[in-house]
Amino acid sequence: MNPLRVAAATLNQTPLDWERNKAHIVEAVEQAREARADILCLPELCITGYGCEDAFLSGHLLETAQQVLLEIVPHTRSLVVCLGLPVLVEGGRFNAACLIADGRILGLVGKQHLANDGIHYEPRWFRPWPAGRTTEIPIGAEPYPCGDLLFEVGGVRIGFEICEDAWVADRPGCRLAQCDVDLILGPSASHFAFRKHDVRRQLVLDGSRRFACGYAFANLLGNEAGRAIYDGQTLIAECGRLLAAGERLSLADVRLITATLDVEKIRTQRTAARQDEATDSAATSGGAADRDDQVRNHTAGADLATTVASPDTTTPLPTRIVGDFAFPDAGESSGRLARSGDVSSAAEAPTAPAWESSATFKEEEFTRAVALGLFDYLRKSRSHGFVVSLSGGADSSAVATLVAVMVHLAAGELGVEATRDKLSHIENLLARPTSPDRVTDPQVELEQTTRRMVGRLLTCVYQSTRNSSETTRRASRQLSAALGARFIELDVDELVQGYVARVAEAIGHDLQWERDDLALQNIQARARAPGVWLLANLRGALLLSTSNRSEAAVGYATMDGDTSGGLAPIAGIDKAFLLRWLQWMEKIGPVGIGPLPALSAVNALPPTAELRPPSARQTDEDDLMPYQVLDAIERAAIRDKLPPLAVWRTVLPEFSQYDPATLGGWVERFFRLWCRNQWKRERYAPSFHLDDENLDPKTWCRFPILSGGFERELAELRKEIASLTEHAATP
Repeated sequence: MNPLRVAAATLNQTPLDWERNKAHIVEAVEQAREARADILCLPELCITGYGCEDAFLSGHLLETAQQVLLEIVPHTRSLVVCLGLPVLVEGGRFNAACLIADGRILGLVGKQHLANDGIHYEPRWFRPWPAGRTTEIPIGAEPYPCGDLLFEVGGVRIGFEICEDAWVADRPGCRLAQCDVDLILGPSASHFAFRKHDVRRQLVLDGSRRFACGYAFANLLGNEAGRAIYDGQTLIAECGRLLAAGERLSLADVRLITATLDVEKIRTQRTAARQDEATDSAATSGGAADRDDQVRNHTAGADLATTVASPDTTTPLPTRIVGDFAFPDAGESSGRLARSGDVSSAAEAPTAPAWESSATFKEEEFTRAVALGLFDYLRKSRSHGFVVSLSGGADSSAVATLVAVMVHLAAGELGVEATRDKLSHIENLLARPTSPDRVTDPQVELEQTTRRMVGRLLTCVYQSTRNSSETTRRASRQLSAALGARFIELDVDELVQGYVARVAEAIGHDLQWERDDLALQNIQARARAPGVWLLANLRGALLLSTSNRSEAAVGYATMDGDTSGGLAPIAGIDKAFLLRWLQWMEKIGPVGIGPLPALSAVNALPPTAELRPPSARQTDEDDLMPYQVLDAIERAAIRDKLPPLAVWRTVLPEFSQYDPATLGGWVERFFRLWCRNQWKRERYAPSFHLDDENLDPKTWCRFPILSGGFERELAELRKEIASLTEHAATP
């Protein structure tokens, strides 16, 4: 058997965007052909997009997906390609991967394990395919095998683990290994979360080692449908060794990697492993030929028979489909190996991009994930830019900075012309000043052009009242200038006082801070919303909300004030991390971009809403509690689902510098505010999913709007604290 050239490609798809999705698939096929690949693995549900939600229940979607599949098939000449799409089989909808060889469909494999946790609700739309079951479905004018299949193409045995299939203990690879599978394809739509790529990498390496085979993994890329971000991870492994890995969190539409598998070497290692197993355990007997006899052999399109069960399990083995296809001869394969950039099976695992080995990895990953989410949201919504109500505080400064970093990452990776092309709906994105200075240094030219793009895409608005300080005004102006953003200043104090005067007149008495504190704070935040919405509407831009996850947890945000916006890019991250990230941006910054010293003015300020009179010296942590404590309580209460007393016991040793009664008061405050403010979280703008501490009630953390408020549990907490205090006071 000649060396086998395998490719895995990530695609940036959009639900129901048939033509663009098809174009990306065809582009990946052409790139694979140019790279002289034999087999190409593409992501899960790449024809329709993964995030179609209840549109998967539409018969039209299923019909169109098959039509697009048939339109793609002719482009696969000389290649073996897998494509993901939903199919209707005997009245049930299934998530399937279709294998095509040289312009002919060989069959479709059904996903056996459905993701039904976190942001995934696959059982709402699909059924799990039963292991061992095989049938036929019509596509166009022909029937094709569909089900639990193993393909033999050009003498190479190819099986599938579709995303969640690889995450379960009894993964399909266990049965594929009994059939001497040479290569497992892993089409995937696995959402981004911090460090999740390490888990996927281990699943691929463990699978290729455990099953003694090659493994090609291809994940989706980008902000596909609005909330979930996909990092575009691509991996190719052989018998436990990583041969190739693609760059993650790219802003490109298509990214492809290739590696060469030595099929004969794989089979030799598999045989040796079985011989060792036979020596170590008398219970293991038989060999490859015996296992072969338990797999039914079928030619694609031929009559299908019931699969024969393996003698050592009650689960039948996959049905084998033999495809009429021949891989290139040895001479042509040798020519392929000589191509520049090829990775052979003898090569060491590839080196990751510089940012992936950074000592501040989470900051790098956060920056690139949110930048990718913003970039795709901008172009897929066809918005003409972003508007940020910039207060001079941490949250709004982080949002504005992330937009500017997005532009720099796009220009750096794609180039300014390609960035303009991807944002072609925005006019004059690269417009030059009327009398430009002549620049001969390409790097300086790139920086100047990138800053002009930032100015075209980002508008920052500082809206002052009598309670605003010159310090925050200056910080906002300096940051906007450093980013290259357009800066607008509005004084909304007259609007605020007008609302206060009219309401006071209506109710017959003046409003006083001592009595009406919360209402007087909120009217300032709400009075700022109409102006920034108007500016966003005038520009056809997207207003970005600046609320973070810590404040969402306790409702420390004004509904229709600082929560106003069509997208909340930092609502999935805690305030303590954001403060650390801003310090990192000031002093280090992303690899390839560097620091942003102008953030020093922002970082020097304690977080404050600036909604009370200056004499009150208002700070967020005085209103709530220290953010690190708040975040620790949130993790224990919401992520870990602990009751108040257990939460208090959890945070006591972590924050021993605080009095136990004080910590108990903060725990009680958190639970009361959490229960009281679920209605706010229900109304937040869409946010990006970044980790398993997300509070988004639409995709991750559901909680009743009305509840008993943990009264019984909080009484237990107070009793425990009182007992501790009484004991401490006893001589």
